[in-house]
Amino acid sequence: MTDPSVADTRRNFLEIDVYDPQVVGVGRNRYTNYEVRMRTNLPIFKLKDSTVRRRYSDFEWLKNELERDSKIVVPSLPGKALKRQLPFRADEGLFDEVFIEERRSGLEQFINRIAGHPLAQNERCLHMFLQDESIDRNYIPGKVRHQGY
Repeated sequence: MTDPSVADTRRNFLEIDVYDPQVVGVGRNRYTNYEVRMRTNLPIFKLKDSTVRRRYSDFEWLKNELERDSKIVVPSLPGKALKRQLPFRADEGLFDEVFIEERRSGLEQFINRIAGHPLAQNERCLHMFLQDESIDRNYIPGKVRHQGY
């Protein structure tokens, strides 16, 4: 029987999980962020295992950057849920557990569809989103060469 870890090195893989939603802040400064974990053996990524925390607006930033600078058709994000932000709701609005789980699942589908696209894998903004602790919104857009940027 072959060792499964040896088999993984023979074929390329890219796995991204969006999990562990956390609500932080209070009042109008309250938001939910998610852990985004990437595991890969693709040579284009400098880190083979990385974990960062991202909020919905970070996913929006990535979508906007890709739409502006790449040649790929960017999938849509889960909706903004504007009605959930209205006051006097019977539930927790944006912070309702069911809503947070639905959004988490939608964000996970979004990032996996993007990151699985060979052209998107060359975009500096995707690498920053997946592997840098913080997003430098003043970065210079461009392509990534193998093993770093």
